Amino acid sequence: MRAAAVTTTESRDLEPIGGRDDLLAPFVEAYKPRIAWHIGPEMEKFGIFEATRTPVPYAGERGILRVLEELAASHGWAPEREHDGAPVIALARDGASITLEPGGQLELSGAQSENVHQVRAEERAHIREIGPLSRALGIRWLGVGFHPFASREDFAWVPKQRYGIMRQYLPTRGGHAVDMMLRTCTVQVNLDYASEADAMRKMRVALALGPATTAMFANSPWKEGRAHGGLTYRGRVWLDVDPDRTGLLPALWKRAAGFDEYVEWALDIPMFLFKRDGRAIVNTGQTFRSFWKSGFEGNTARLEDWKLHLNTLFPEVRLKKTIEIRGADMQSRELACALPAMWTGLLYDDRALDEAEALVDGWTYEEVADLRTRVWRDGLRATFRGKPLAGVAERAVAIAHDGLKRRAVLDGAGRDETVHLAPLGKLVGQGRTPADVLLEGMSTEKDAALAIVARTSLAWEE
Repeated sequence: MRAAAVTTTESRDLEPIGGRDDLLAPFVEAYKPRIAWHIGPEMEKFGIFEATRTPVPYAGERGILRVLEELAASHGWAPEREHDGAPVIALARDGASITLEPGGQLELSGAQSENVHQVRAEERAHIREIGPLSRALGIRWLGVGFHPFASREDFAWVPKQRYGIMRQYLPTRGGHAVDMMLRTCTVQVNLDYASEADAMRKMRVALALGPATTAMFANSPWKEGRAHGGLTYRGRVWLDVDPDRTGLLPALWKRAAGFDEYVEWALDIPMFLFKRDGRAIVNTGQTFRSFWKSGFEGNTARLEDWKLHLNTLFPEVRLKKTIEIRGADMQSRELACALPAMWTGLLYDDRALDEAEALVDGWTYEEVADLRTRVWRDGLRATFRGKPLAGVAERAVAIAHDGLKRRAVLDGAGRDETVHLAPLGKLVGQGRTPADVLLEGMSTEKDAALAIVARTSLAWEE
C-alpha cells in the first residue's frame, strides 16, 4: 500500500516529472477516508432544433454559446476559456461544471454530492435553468446514447484545441472515432477510494461488470432516423475507436495488480497533446514514456502533462483522482440517476462490494471482452457462460439495492436512495433495456421522428 498522500500544488504541476513517485502522485494524493467519499455524476445530452431535428451548433443566435451566455448572465456560472481571447467552452459554479463534447453535446459534471438524492436534485435544477431559453430557441434536449437523427456531416465542431487534434488523429486508429466524438452521449459516475488496494478492488469489479453495465443501460436503438438492429449503437461505436486507449484493461485483472500496472499501460499510449501557456502543442507521434524520457522540441514532461494525458485515455473504467465508470448510454429523465445509484450501492457499502466481488469471481478477461462485442446488439439477451446476461444484471442490481438500503440516506419524503434505482430494477427484472422500451410500438407510430423526440426528451415541466 502506498504512503499517505501529500498536497499537490499548482507550482508542483509545473515541475518536471522526476521519478515513479511523480507518476503515481495523481492517484496516491486522491485517497479519501470513507467519511469524505462523494458521488460525481457526468451527464451529457444532445441539443436539437425541434422543427428540423438537426443538431444545435456551437455558434450563432440559436447556438450552444448562446445557452452558455444565458447561464452565465442569469444563473451565476463563470465562463471558462483555454487561454485569453479563446472562445468560451465551459462554465463553472460551486464545484460543478458545464462542458461541451466535440459535437456540441452539453455535459453537466455535477458537484461532489453526498448522496444520490443530491445528484437528482442537481440535474433537475440544471434542466430547469436551461429550460426557458431552450423553449424560446426551439431547442429540445435528448437523453439517448447515440444521436437518433444526424449524420456526421450535420455537426459543427466545438472550437476546443484538443478536439481538433482528436479529429485528425483518432480516425487513423478506428473507423468509428468521429462517431464517438460527435454522435454519442453518456452518463458516468466518479467514485472515491481510500487506498490503492481499495481502488484496485473497485476497478476490478467495475471492469468485470462493464459489459453488463452497457447492456443494462442500452439506450440508443436508432441511427439516422432508423432502428439499426441493435440496442446501443454507442456500445457498437466504442468497439472501433482506438484500441490503445480503450477497452477493459487486461493488466488490471490480476489480483496483484496495482497503480503500477495502470501507469505502465498509460505510459505506452501515444499522446494527443500537451499545453504551454494554455496553447496546445500537438504530439501524436510519441508515447508519454518517450516524452518523459526524451522530451519534445525542447519541452520537458511536467506533472500537468501527465495529468492531461491520463484524461485522454478512454477505458471502460478510468482511474484518475476518482474511479470513473464510463460504459453507459445517457438515459431518459426517469433513469438518469440509475447509474450513479447502482454504482454507489455496489462500491460504497462493504457488504455489497464483497458480494459484487463474489459475483464476478473467476471471470476471465477473455470471456468478458468477448461479451463486450455482443451486448451492443443483444443487450440483456446476450449469453454469458451459457445463460442470459439478464441473470447477472438482476443479481448486480439486487446487490446495489441492498447496499443503498444499508446506507439509509433519506430524502425529504423519507425515501432512501433505492428510489433512484427502482426503474432500472423493474426493467432488468423483465430482461429488458431502456432501448427495448424505446422501440415498443415504433412500427405503428404515424410519425416515428416525433415519437423519438418525445420518448427521449429531458425537459421537465415544473
